[in-house]
Amino acid sequence: MRRMLAGAVVALALPLAACAPPPDTLQEPTVTLATGLDAPWSVVRLDDGSAVISQRDDGKVLELTASGELREAGVVPGVVSGGEAGLNGLAVREIDGIRWLYAYHATADDNRVVRMPLTGSSGSLRLDLDHAETVIDGIPHASTHNGGRIAFGPDGMLYIGTGDAGQRERARDPEYLGGKILRVTPTGDPAPGNPFGTAVYSLGHRNVQGVAWDSSGTMWASEFGQDTWDELNRIVLGGDYGWPDYEGKAGAADAIDPVAVWKPEDASPSGIAVIDDVVYIAGLRGQWLWLFDPSHPDAEPWAFFDEKFGRLRDVIPGPDGTFWVLTNNTDGRGQPREGDDKLIQPAFPEG
Repeated sequence: MRRMLAGAVVALALPLAACAPPPDTLQEPTVTLATGLDAPWSVVRLDDGSAVISQRDDGKVLELTASGELREAGVVPGVVSGGEAGLNGLAVREIDGIRWLYAYHATADDNRVVRMPLTGSSGSLRLDLDHAETVIDGIPHASTHNGGRIAFGPDGMLYIGTGDAGQRERARDPEYLGGKILRVTPTGDPAPGNPFGTAVYSLGHRNVQGVAWDSSGTMWASEFGQDTWDELNRIVLGGDYGWPDYEGKAGAADAIDPVAVWKPEDASPSGIAVIDDVVYIAGLRGQWLWLFDPSHPDAEPWAFFDEKFGRLRDVIPGPDGTFWVLTNNTDGRGQPREGDDKLIQPAFPEG
């Protein structure tokens, strides 16, 4: 796959919107794993073959069992939905024999990350709400620009992507939790080595939507732009990515440029995954799955599935070299199709 990508993007290097391959190149069938999802936002695979899926508007966490059945594992308490806010990202981590489910969600006053034990086995997973804990709160909340992606990094710390919550002038302010990537311990304390002694890891972001790491430990993050450029950024400790003073590749001395950019109508990048050291980026407005190969940073990203599945909210590695994609046509901005929303396992042609 990586050889195919490298050859294609280097040979063509076309404008981004022209990079979609013809539909007949998709030779293998798409496997539908789940249907009837309501504004899904995040999906996490578990070691026992099952998966958990968040639904933004009703706060439900659904289990996709190892046998392919869909059932409710519980409802995250205190979720207040509206606009882009609600139940967003999920992460799962076993600590001292307890499997914790972490969830980013909105309340009436803020965004926060909570955790609760995820008990049972495939087919009987349950949120233990009696032992729910707040990990971090006070993240700015608004109807838009809420961020919401969470993931554990290779260092065992929890990374949290936030949005500027409409206070764009504070995105570069290290005292403000909005417009940041945060890094905390599994219990919510500022992680050791953070640049400001707080939860803030990087700043100058508009609305972080996806985070992932490659095999070298390099962190990648996708970000909604405003009117000009969406971004894929290589994240470094203490990095300032320039919003709101800069958007896209500005070449400014006091900000870090993104490694790839798109027009918002072509992307609106959401969840990301790194598979074989290639970054996969789910596109909402553009309705494409974008692939970026960091080993060829000057080549244009490659686009697949032009409007084939509608809006794409999340992408994660699947079993045995596959990948899973979560559609998002029921979020109020899409056009739902029969069976939407879905969790699917698409396939690329061999080669």
